[in-house]
Amino acid sequence: MNQPAPQPSDALAALGALPSTALTERYTGSLLGVFGTPQRVLVRGSGAHVWDADGKQYLDLLGGIAVNTLGHGHPLHTSVISSQLATLGHVSNFFTSPGQIALAESLLKIASAPGGSKVFFTNSGTEANEAALKLARRNSGSAESPRTKVIALENAFHGRSLGALSLTWKKAYREPFEPLPGEVQWVPAGDVEALREAVDEHTQAVFIEPIQGEAGVHELSTEYLRAARAITHEAGALLIFDEVQTGMGRTGSYLASAPVLPDAITLAKGLGAGFPIGALITLGHEISDLLKPGDHGTTFGGNPVATAAGLATLHVLEKENLLEHAASTGSWLREQLAELSGVTEVRGRGLLIGFDLAGDYAPEVVKAALEVGFIINTTGPRTLRLAPPLIITREQLSTFIDALPGLIGQAMAHRKEH
Repeated sequence: MNQPAPQPSDALAALGALPSTALTERYTGSLLGVFGTPQRVLVRGSGAHVWDADGKQYLDLLGGIAVNTLGHGHPLHTSVISSQLATLGHVSNFFTSPGQIALAESLLKIASAPGGSKVFFTNSGTEANEAALKLARRNSGSAESPRTKVIALENAFHGRSLGALSLTWKKAYREPFEPLPGEVQWVPAGDVEALREAVDEHTQAVFIEPIQGEAGVHELSTEYLRAARAITHEAGALLIFDEVQTGMGRTGSYLASAPVLPDAITLAKGLGAGFPIGALITLGHEISDLLKPGDHGTTFGGNPVATAAGLATLHVLEKENLLEHAASTGSWLREQLAELSGVTEVRGRGLLIGFDLAGDYAPEVVKAALEVGFIINTTGPRTLRLAPPLIITREQLSTFIDALPGLIGQAMAHRKEH
């Protein structure tokens, strides 16, 4: 006879009593191993800090990879989500809700969208880029002069699903899953002439991250973005900005690409401040009309709870002046990092920061930092990335600045020994 499944509260209570080592073992026995072994088992968060199952505290300098813009457990954010869930949690997209409309209108305002602009809600950045790729494929030209190719930039990252993966540069991500959809041509990031040569009458769209976060936080200049706008407009190709990592205040402004106006923008990560939500914004009647009824869809995208989370996020960003805080604090943090011995280059804008070390020991610095209570990450053998909650203080960041030289020294010594 089949045994009844344990109640969620019973199962969670049983796991909650276990130490990290036992929980990690349970994880490897039950979850698909695409992420490898988890570094820690986190059980609680408050503000810019999180705690693991053994009670150890960490300063979160990664923010769930640029997601937790309001930190952990922000009271207004959590109360709005809880209230909405208790009122109306989900409806199919045969229907809408006031929150969905309100958030769409807010995003159009943020994007300085012209008349006829629209929003499509998703659950993630990858899904937003999938929708954007389908939009691009609709810019197909004519039978006499078909458009068949999409342009992406070297070192770009747009997601892991098959469509988004086709736009992602890193061969280790792409090659095991080829053939991938469509014809994608790569050009060097920031090279105007290379882009001009690649974009022609057969180009459907050009995808650009204003700051290439996964590549190590490399910013593309406003001049380059303006040139991309002129080149694509002349060729009749779409210009699509991927602001999944850079949008919603991360760089000290709502959009890192402003004031350049593309044909579409994708958002996610910080939009829900920890609750899954993404968006595709189409700019203008002509672009919005490319996708017709039935061309795309989603079950969960734009649900009442997710859009409530998005609205709460925008409200807190404004109420607590977090865009200005991110800009000024990020500028101060970059100055502090640049003065440290062992740091060779610092890049970024707002609280999206990448910095390089003198040698290939960034992974060792990440491990050493975790041991003493700092969560950071590496995007390459000598590059570290910071994307902390926008609520973080200079006092909290100073604890990391003070510790970093010792962590670098420890990592260098470990590398020499091995």
